[in-house]
Amino acid sequence: MAARPRVAAIIPVIDEEGAIGMVIRAIPRELVENVIAVDGGSRDRTVEAARAAGAVVVETGRGYGRACAAGVRAAEERSADILLFLDGDGGDRPEAIPALLAPLFEGRADFVIAARTGDSDLGVHQKLAGRLIGFLIGRLWGVSYSDMCAFRAIGVETLRRLDMREMTYGWNLEMQMRAARSGLRVLELPLPAGRRLAGRSKVAGTLKGSLKAGARIAATFLRILFERRR
Repeated sequence: MAARPRVAAIIPVIDEEGAIGMVIRAIPRELVENVIAVDGGSRDRTVEAARAAGAVVVETGRGYGRACAAGVRAAEERSADILLFLDGDGGDRPEAIPALLAPLFEGRADFVIAARTGDSDLGVHQKLAGRLIGFLIGRLWGVSYSDMCAFRAIGVETLRRLDMREMTYGWNLEMQMRAARSGLRVLELPLPAGRRLAGRSKVAGTLKGSLKAGARIAATFLRILFERRR
């Protein structure tokens, strides 16, 4: 019997002391070999809580994409085959990890992304933005998304071929656009999402955060679209 692929979970965090320990301890370690918490400059005890819960902690500068990229490098150093991304606030439910990974384990998909269902913290404007961008990607490359959820899984070699560059909140969208453009077998999987366990969202929690994230996502969309036309 072939060995199961080695999975590393990557969790970008900033000031998630109240949630990160619970999230890490809920991750099924029979499926996930390494848990990597990437801290972007927390001012609370997030780093200590993550280590106490059993995660490897990588500290990096600000920037969501920068944190994800640092986590990918740490996972590659630990010989991971599959990368699992999730937020550290509890909104992405660790109990759904087996369902998210199954299509990759079974060879049915190259990239699996969750579409959030249930009582999540997702705002109306975020839902509308996700559907609009998903519709546009569908018109361009035939892959329609309904969400830009951070909860996703992809093979290390597959992600390497996507040549990710975005170091901001546009990271997730860049991955989705490049996956669609590259002809990957993309599976969007409806999965239950919850509300954050503690703290306030860095994006939806403030008007400034929402506007900043929205601007970066729009800029990322245009950049990838320009690459296609060029």
